[in-house]
Amino acid sequence: MHLNDMTQLEEAPDGAFSMAMVAGESSGDLLAGLMLEGVKHEWPHAHLYGIGGARMEAQGFKALWSSDKLAVRGYVEVLRHYREIVGIRNAFKQQLLKQPPSVFVGIDAPDFNLDLEHDLKQAGIPTVHFVCPSIWAWRAERIEKIKRSVDHLLCIFPFETQLLHSHGIPATYVGHPLAQAIPMHVDTLKARYELRLDPDRPVVALLPGSRVSEIQYLAARFFKAAMILAKQQPRIQFVMPAMPSLVVRIEQIKDQVGASNVLVLKGQSHAALAACDVTLIASGTATLEAALFKKPMVIAYNMHWLSWQLMKRKKLQPWVGLPNILAQDFCVPELLQDQATPENMAKEVMVWLNSPAKVQALVGRFENMHQSLTRDTPTLAAHAIQTLVKA
Repeated sequence: MHLNDMTQLEEAPDGAFSMAMVAGESSGDLLAGLMLEGVKHEWPHAHLYGIGGARMEAQGFKALWSSDKLAVRGYVEVLRHYREIVGIRNAFKQQLLKQPPSVFVGIDAPDFNLDLEHDLKQAGIPTVHFVCPSIWAWRAERIEKIKRSVDHLLCIFPFETQLLHSHGIPATYVGHPLAQAIPMHVDTLKARYELRLDPDRPVVALLPGSRVSEIQYLAARFFKAAMILAKQQPRIQFVMPAMPSLVVRIEQIKDQVGASNVLVLKGQSHAALAACDVTLIASGTATLEAALFKKPMVIAYNMHWLSWQLMKRKKLQPWVGLPNILAQDFCVPELLQDQATPENMAKEVMVWLNSPAKVQALVGRFENMHQSLTRDTPTLAAHAIQTLVKA
């Protein structure tokens, strides 16, 4: 939707509950889509609109812009899209101030949402933020901005509420929606048959991320790692699930590298994780998905060198991968920036393939992690929002 088309937004009927939302990128769309199940139960005729994706639209959400518009990571990468992103935020803010919703819910994307939430809160619109910014991992100074911007925070990790309460920020632990969406025990053979993979040969899933910048910096490295692994163990099967909008670009990189042994899938990331023995995966929400699928992984990340220098200085913990942060331990290897070479990736993947006892121990840790994150997220989130709106 063009900026000037915002006036075409239909108003909710008088007295009807309306919820404006912003979800950044595919992970935010997934979280919001799951949360909206509870919202629709509480408010069956809710008017839902804003910035989102296909999973939100499936719940009756009207997307004025796609969540892909906000799918940018890294300081340098954000600067390239700065004017467009700020233009979208300003146009949406003006619409919300003109036609105030019953509540605004920002899903993750803190760089976009916190500023928007601040202005809406000042105007008397209740604001909820779903997914606590990682103030326990980096950029701790954000805590004051959160306090000024957010009326209530919905937390997906159990340790976050105590930290927020200590700073006077109302918060509710709602569990992680993915823990409820992903079964405790996955049928690997079924997933392999669905993807037409040989059930008797090992499978490595390559997940280089869902952002254009991640594909730019990681896809070729992942393909090269697959080629190295194939030379060491020719029986390995490789799958790379890709966002539908990125399939063409990924196929081009695959051809340039010469990684003909990798099957590129249109979507189907959960099927790929269910089917694999090991995943080589970009840092982000997908690493938690892999942990919930109980899969050993090698986390890798590379970005523009300047973005890396700036981000590195703000890091508060030795880990970047969510499974390691939750475990407070390097339970899976992390290969960051200069360490994220195809050779290192292949070496660490092979360690998992050759260490069944180590894999079994990791599965046990991930089962405990899964249980700790499982709550009735849609209902808990909806009840927290309902309390805020009634207040």
